[in-house]
Amino acid sequence: MAGVTDRPFRQLCKRLGAGYAVSEMVTSRPDLWDSLKTSRRANHAGEPGPIAVQIAGTEPQMMAEAAVYNIDRGAQIIDINMGCPAKKVCNKWAGSALMQNEALALSIVEAVVAACAPHQVPVTLKMRTGWSQSHKNARALALAFENAGVQMIAVHGRTREQGYKGQAEYDTVAAVKAALRIPVVANGDITTPEQARAVLQASGADAIMIGRAAQGRPWIFREIAHFLETGTHLAPPLVSEVKRLLVEHLHDHYSLYGEFSGVRSARKHIGWYVRELPQGEAFRAHMNTLETSVAQLAAVARFMDDLNEKMDRIPVQEMAGSNTQGHDMKELAV
Repeated sequence: MAGVTDRPFRQLCKRLGAGYAVSEMVTSRPDLWDSLKTSRRANHAGEPGPIAVQIAGTEPQMMAEAAVYNIDRGAQIIDINMGCPAKKVCNKWAGSALMQNEALALSIVEAVVAACAPHQVPVTLKMRTGWSQSHKNARALALAFENAGVQMIAVHGRTREQGYKGQAEYDTVAAVKAALRIPVVANGDITTPEQARAVLQASGADAIMIGRAAQGRPWIFREIAHFLETGTHLAPPLVSEVKRLLVEHLHDHYSLYGEFSGVRSARKHIGWYVRELPQGEAFRAHMNTLETSVAQLAAVARFMDDLNEKMDRIPVQEMAGSNTQGHDMKELAV
């Protein structure tokens, strides 16, 4: 989810019911901390707490220094990435590749916990079930991480080998939960309120984590929270509300990225909002030709106004299987 769960998107998701949201993956390499990309990811201006920042890397001391760097910039929770399956991350032995080297993974955790302790900042961790089907070591690693001081663990129900293919399984999540005293979060293939309830029941997890299903559908958090509390469904959002949310999202997005980068990076978000709507694909293709924020905003307003004349509410989206694949940075928790 790197390139997706930036500050504007996190703030929107929190407004719409997400109880917790974690930053995009921030590199532990100090030579990249002054880059524009990293400075944007470390920008938490106006973001409501708790502010959780995920760090990624392979060197224990470097990861410890990255933790302190981000604490100095407002992080209130440090999350360690051992879940990203992306080749460009795993090829450098970061992300879920660390699950192959248990000694190194534990050394990183110990170094980060020690660095955060003087600041009274808790450390959490995101992982997968293992590297491959024949090497599922999430339970053993989770126990070691808990003993080292990690205070919450999220488990995506796939191996790194699976990427985002196949179906997530929750037996491993359940085994991790049964073995630990700290909170455990279940993640993977949760796209509807019913799936959220089923995963909580199957895994015994303390919470669920939503990632790709929130792309273009940030109101999924309030839908799930309402369903878990009442057993009933919220009505889909009004078209007028979706227009307002999207326009507000775009203004925040442009303010963070600037005109040139903001226009180009906003295209994916707009595409996710409209992909299930009538004429959504044609509109997305048109959006990719627009070069200014003014043109984008005007086009979004026209599209939503035309849609509003045809229907009152956004149709219920069947998200399973339709999500584009994003990096497994750190997804959003409800």
